[in-house]
Amino acid sequence: MNIRRKNRLWLICSIIVGVGLTLALILYALRSSIDLFYTPGEIIYGKRETQQLPEVGQRLRVGGMVMPGTVVRDPESLKVTFTVYDAEAEIDVSYDGILPDLFREGQGVVVQGELEENNHVLAKEVLAKHDENYTPPEIEQAMQENHRRPAAVYKDKAS
Repeated sequence: MNIRRKNRLWLICSIIVGVGLTLALILYALRSSIDLFYTPGEIIYGKRETQQLPEVGQRLRVGGMVMPGTVVRDPESLKVTFTVYDAEAEIDVSYDGILPDLFREGQGVVVQGELEENNHVLAKEVLAKHDENYTPPEIEQAMQENHRRPAAVYKDKAS
């Protein structure tokens, strides 16, 4: 093999290794900032396909409905606790901040935060449904799959 071909081969190999290393570092950096979407049932029982449960401390987004009768506001601060449910399960959420104007019991919400012990979510952001005709595609699909039982079933549990 002549010197020119050997140099080209080394150049091509180093470019491939450099691109691979760069891609690996980018994916590693993004890993910590990805918020996975879960429903309350998927937090309790795992994702349908893989049965993988989220880990304590994992950042995630949870979509579901606010259970009627579970919103508790701290009168001396902006802290709020409430329950988000779907047809399979319910989880407790706590949030310290100003809730969206359209947040209310029985409405769909997406909560972004961190999973704590006992399937409790410490929310960093609460997003409420902003239009009667619009539902985010993730929530729409999860509701079609999960909301087989009426909300009255959960109202009895809250009492």
